[in-house]
Amino acid sequence: LQIDMQDTSTNNKRIAKNTFFLYIRMLLKIFVGLYTSRVIFKVLGITDFGIYNVVGGVVYMLEFLNSGMTMSSQRFLSFELGKKDYKRLELVFSTSIIIHFILAFFVFLIIESIGLWILNTKLNIPESRLYAANWVLQCSVLSFIISIISVPYNSCIIAHEKMNFYAYISILEVILKLIIALCLQFFKMDYLILYAVLLLVLQLTIRFIYVYFCKKMFLECKAKLKFNLMLFKKMFSYASWNMMGCLGMSFKDQWTNIILNIYFGTAINSARGIAGQVNGIINGFATNFSMALNPQIIKQYASGNLRESMTIVYTGSRFVCFLLALFVIPFLMNVDFILFIWLGDVPRYTNIFIYIILINSLLNSMSHSVMTGIHATGNVKLFQTLWSLTLLLEIPCAYVIIMLGGNSYQAVLPSVIFMFFTLIISILILKKNVPSYSINEYIFSCVFRCIIIIIISYYLSGILTSLITCEGITKLIASSIISFLTTALVVWLFGLKKQERSMVIEKVKSYLY
Repeated sequence: LQIDMQDTSTNNKRIAKNTFFLYIRMLLKIFVGLYTSRVIFKVLGITDFGIYNVVGGVVYMLEFLNSGMTMSSQRFLSFELGKKDYKRLELVFSTSIIIHFILAFFVFLIIESIGLWILNTKLNIPESRLYAANWVLQCSVLSFIISIISVPYNSCIIAHEKMNFYAYISILEVILKLIIALCLQFFKMDYLILYAVLLLVLQLTIRFIYVYFCKKMFLECKAKLKFNLMLFKKMFSYASWNMMGCLGMSFKDQWTNIILNIYFGTAINSARGIAGQVNGIINGFATNFSMALNPQIIKQYASGNLRESMTIVYTGSRFVCFLLALFVIPFLMNVDFILFIWLGDVPRYTNIFIYIILINSLLNSMSHSVMTGIHATGNVKLFQTLWSLTLLLEIPCAYVIIMLGGNSYQAVLPSVIFMFFTLIISILILKKNVPSYSINEYIFSCVFRCIIIIIISYYLSGILTSLITCEGITKLIASSIISFLTTALVVWLFGLKKQERSMVIEKVKSYLY
């Protein structure tokens, strides 16, 4: 028992340390990213910004292939680290490298055929900007291929829980993006083409640093490439089912984007693109915490510590949602004013798209740890099939709503319902794979509790911020602080369990004294 308690304490400290590094990274990404997005939006304009989002979306429709393999690499590497089988670890890494090279070649063929056809014959892009759009496509596909080949190295960093290095390189990346944005307007050439080319150069630079670090630090990355047919089949089978699940997420976003482009034009793509950027920035808080948790969930399961793995899943699901709510609710209280001071000329319906996408993120955040628990078992076939099919239902729904006369934001409203269904599916599949998990405990201690706390926090924040009489930046600051503190108080009183509050108090005391 004493050993278990020591191991739990060590794991908690590691998770806390990794979360700290990831949050430092995230805070800088937010402040620099918001300013960078404003500069890029101003330089490119609504039309070119919309073109960049929709054309990039043509490439990233295939993100499901890369995401599926990323999950596979991280899962197998973390699993072998949990079992402490280092010979097997080398084989897993080598096999992952080979699979990703094959995948990169496959992606290149698809984009250079189907992608070009979609861009030049189906998308609603002004003829004068078609040449620039083709440049964006080529730069995007090369950047995507580079990211695919680099996945095994990124997976090693996460599996070994070296989040400090991951944070440092992410900070470097966001600073370089800021430099690109600031320098863009000083060159006399097509801004859209130049922006795409500079981002490609940035991608090459960052990936070189990741590969160099891994080869210096991890033994499995130094070993010669080895091929094992049985392991290849196992990893590829696992990845194939993951790809199906990621296909649902990728296709439902990008095909909805294409449908909106065809019926409403690039201005709506700009609005949805801005909403996606806001979601990416805010959702990063939840993603960072999940990234720190995921290796431990898999390692504890692999080493036979099922109880510890279950505890991390239960606690992680609530904490991820609470952390996201702390930033989502203050943002929603001030969404119109933030968009005005951020962008100035705000595309129509941007605020509504932001509401919809952030509600989806809150629902999805509760399933992050649950999905990792499913991946730890290796039995993902049923889960990925149902998850993907559920998400893909958004596409025909969007089309039907538009055909019935609905506007652009009404076409994506059903996504909230389907996202809730995917949460329920995740819970049921985890119970099927690991019978010792409790559906009742998860539903009542996590899902219902999180939803109730979010609703209470949102309405209390709305009531309190409506009492503020000042205007402008002063109101933004006051409203954000009040909303943040209100949400934090509700989470503290009703979201955390008694022992969790006691643990937080003890941690604070240990730092103070």
